[in-house]
Amino acid sequence: MTANIDNADVQTLAEGADCRAPVSGATDHRTAPWRDPTLAPEARADALIAAMTLPEKISQLFGVWVGASDEGAEVAPFQHDVAEAVALDDLLPYGLGQLTRPFGTAPVDPAVGALSLSRTQERIAGANRFGIPALAHEECLAGFATWGATAYPVPLSWGAAFDPELVREMAAAIGRDMRSVGVHQGLAPVLDVVRDARWGRVEETIGEDPYLVGTIATAYVRGLESAGVVATLKHFAGYSASRAGRNLAPVGMGARERADVILTPFEMAVRESGVRSVMHAYTDTDGVPSAADGPLLTGLLRETWGFEGTVVADYFGIAFLKTLHGVAGTFGEAAGAALGAGVDVELPTVKAFGRPLTDAITAGVVPEALVDRAVRRVLVQKAQLGLLDANWTPVPPVFTEAAGAGGGGGGFAGGTADALRGTVRLDTDENRALARRVAEQAVVLLRNDGTLPLAVDTAAGAPGRIALIGPNADAPTAVLGCYAFPVHVGSQHPETSLGIELPTLRQALAAEFPRSEIVAAHGADIDGIATGGFGEAVELARGADLVIAALGDRAGLFGRGTSGEGCDAESLALPGVQQQLLDTLLDTGVPVVVTLLAGRPYALGRAVDEAAAVVQSFFPGEEGTTAIASVLSGRTEPSGRLPVSVPRHPGSQPSTYLAARLGHFSDVSSVDPSPAFGFGHGLAYTSFEWSGLVVEHGRAPTDGEFTLSCTVRNTGAREGTEVFQVYLHDPVASVVQPVQRLIGYVRLGLAPGRAARVRVTVPADLASFTGRDGDRIVEPGDLELRLSASSTDVRLAARVTLTGPVRTVDHTRRLHTSLATEILTDAP
Repeated sequence: MTANIDNADVQTLAEGADCRAPVSGATDHRTAPWRDPTLAPEARADALIAAMTLPEKISQLFGVWVGASDEGAEVAPFQHDVAEAVALDDLLPYGLGQLTRPFGTAPVDPAVGALSLSRTQERIAGANRFGIPALAHEECLAGFATWGATAYPVPLSWGAAFDPELVREMAAAIGRDMRSVGVHQGLAPVLDVVRDARWGRVEETIGEDPYLVGTIATAYVRGLESAGVVATLKHFAGYSASRAGRNLAPVGMGARERADVILTPFEMAVRESGVRSVMHAYTDTDGVPSAADGPLLTGLLRETWGFEGTVVADYFGIAFLKTLHGVAGTFGEAAGAALGAGVDVELPTVKAFGRPLTDAITAGVVPEALVDRAVRRVLVQKAQLGLLDANWTPVPPVFTEAAGAGGGGGGFAGGTADALRGTVRLDTDENRALARRVAEQAVVLLRNDGTLPLAVDTAAGAPGRIALIGPNADAPTAVLGCYAFPVHVGSQHPETSLGIELPTLRQALAAEFPRSEIVAAHGADIDGIATGGFGEAVELARGADLVIAALGDRAGLFGRGTSGEGCDAESLALPGVQQQLLDTLLDTGVPVVVTLLAGRPYALGRAVDEAAAVVQSFFPGEEGTTAIASVLSGRTEPSGRLPVSVPRHPGSQPSTYLAARLGHFSDVSSVDPSPAFGFGHGLAYTSFEWSGLVVEHGRAPTDGEFTLSCTVRNTGAREGTEVFQVYLHDPVASVVQPVQRLIGYVRLGLAPGRAARVRVTVPADLASFTGRDGDRIVEPGDLELRLSASSTDVRLAARVTLTGPVRTVDHTRRLHTSLATEILTDAP
């Protein structure tokens, strides 16, 4: 984020928006205890609650969906077809809990949006007698979802990068941009573990393994929270396990799958990240909706795990208890069920927590104590954010900090929108460079017969003509997921520019291979059935030295795309006639490099064995095509690994590598769920040798740990990265276990000939699972630790043994394998 703001102009706005003095309906409470930042947030909240009326308390428990004004005026309520119109004038005298998506509802210049939000906050604080502003939240699933902000790769690409520290760095940058313009909370990350890749929201997930999801999501939370933005874990819990991969379908999993797969990432994030908010899931599990699940939202989350933040509703989720789930007869009953279960804030706008909740409390149906419990959590968080401080100001940091740093230029000129427009930049060079690093590390080379990397210089054998064929060849938004602003909101405003540069794959290839002629053909639409473009595609292919097939998805919402929320798939065949197009290109005999810009894995048919190369990317963001081109040329070494398995057959779903023995191929079924490329798979342009396995401690008590080590050497001629993965196989257990599961990983970057010694320490706690009586236990017996390049490529294996009695463990157990690496100094 950069800004060009003048000091004097900041002072002008600050003086005009000073909420330290009472305004309108506000009472002067500047010396009240809740205004004192030296007191504990809990004490401040308690003092404030004691002074509030019931309507004032309830007003803190809901948001209003608004859109910032592109003229700098106050925000306007956003009318949604699921909710009635909201009259702010009627609500604000009592206060307001949250502002929903002021930047993410319609395109607005960031500086002007910040001005609009600041004026709105001034009005909100001035209208209620305690001077309390609202907490503003936004989506940030692949970057701050607003016009002109950096579009980073989607979470599935974060998983493909296998690099928590890089994800933490990215999240911190996202958080700084959000906080700079006055946003307090981000609705990310998604911790849903993929159970069926047909689900449209796979692109929003981190992968199909709970350990990978947990470690990457925890890193994201740490980054966002480091910038002062409240992160929100979602969707708690089980949303991704819906039947047949249909969005918001019922979930029928058992208690052990829920505990050992679905809940594990949430548990890690709550314990280790400092997260301050959780969003309930839409779905029901075995008939109990998450929004009304007290044992989940209160018993497990708070009483067992010790979570102290806020639980917010997924949009309209409380009303859905009545309208979709049928467990409440009225909206008042829905409000009582949600509050009782532990939901604190209704989003995106007021419905059940408005008049229906007030009436239910007045009638004695819902205890007021539930409101007190929820509002205390909300006010503690507002105190932590500085929103109750006596010196709080609505002027966002982007203005005050830029002026303090000596920024000059256009400035406010009295706080007018025209003077501010263009002064705040949310897509900086630094952001783009970071987005490019994430995208580069997330590109996965699935197959390569030696065609890649492609030479760039003619003398080195650069292809004279490259035929780029496919529906994603020239599509700027092909790199974006459904929550990226140009897709999520911008698609409804075609008159507005994208707000960021989105080089197409054709443009990126032309820049990467300047000595090659790039010719392009559409071939087919993403999800169309017409094959009329095949002729031109074949003609171009036959006249080229190389074909690059640009295939994949179009992100959208609720059926407007082939991937995204509400865009579920009947099978994992490439959408439309893309598989036919790909087969037609393979038939030409010209080498075909398949490039995928997609939101989920797809079966690739003959290309698995016949393509010259297959390059997988999962909506890699604004720098994604540049990253792909750099991998094709070898300027960037491929280092991504699959966070989800790529199926061999399109109809063998649901399947996941994290399956028990009966979930794998056998002679008793004609359906083969074996993947074409397994979880964790990814090639490099070099080779690695794993050797020297030493088991230092192969026997340990059920409260002990194992230690082993090995050497990984780059035996090729190029620098490269191996992703060292540790899997646990439990051959005999008292309940059925997955054949193997990931318990640790680390990226190893090695120069040619160089080696690293990796020392692996595995706590016995990682062998724990939910037993027959519902307790988590560690059983004695033999285990196998697999040191692997992927779930389908075991390089070294060690048989180890746990001794002693069965041991019961809880949420305080150890969660991580320790992987200590030492680069060896022997000459290459």
